[in-house]
Amino acid sequence: MTTAVLTQALECLPPSVGAPLGRLTEALERACGANLAALVVYGSAARGGFVPGESDVDLIVVLGDTSIAQLRAISEPLQLARYSARVEAMILKLDNLAAAADVFPLLYDDIQQRRVLLSGTDPFGAIAVNDTHRRLRIEQELREARIRMRRAVVDALGSESSISGAVARKVKQLRSPLHALVRLRGIQSGDRLEAVLAACSKLYAVDTAPLLNVAAAPESAHTALRTLLDTAIVDVDALEAGARA
Repeated sequence: MTTAVLTQALECLPPSVGAPLGRLTEALERACGANLAALVVYGSAARGGFVPGESDVDLIVVLGDTSIAQLRAISEPLQLARYSARVEAMILKLDNLAAAADVFPLLYDDIQQRRVLLSGTDPFGAIAVNDTHRRLRIEQELREARIRMRRAVVDALGSESSISGAVARKVKQLRSPLHALVRLRGIQSGDRLEAVLAACSKLYAVDTAPLLNVAAAPESAHTALRTLLDTAIVDVDALEAGARA
């Protein structure tokens, strides 16, 4: 990728991540050469909602060859970016991408909806994701969240701050499956957390407002999250029943 094109891509990202990602891109291009098939930023840095000093920079490194020699070649720049700029890299193999769409449907949806290409050729645009795989992944993530939240409350030992932290983290993690669920229901919404929760509130008649300020009332937020999860899981089950009919 030329310097001008890379500069234009970096301008689509939060200012605080532009310089470290620019250095990382150049380092990976030197280390990999033609083996670097693509370098893609996704997540909050591409979607919006990125908070400097708190948010990670989600990055996908797509390689043609993932042998140990090639992985060693990129270890130093990736480690430097991780500890200096919170860049969390996922390393994928080019010829495995399409076949993995059935097990990573929501990740692929998230990448396809909002991504910034820093190097190489975009490998995600032509990959098709199946609604059946989406529904199964949504159900898994919602049910797992409900189970983990029960354990989080037990582990909190009555501490409101611990419950608050657990609920806040879980709400952020649920943005993707909830967004996918409302889209399966034919509702188009923005993909940022606030828009997704608003869509869920309208769809399920659930008050999601406490989930936007968890620290103010942790127990109310936990109740809202539990209600939302219970309602959404019933809806996923109904989608499955409709698919079988």
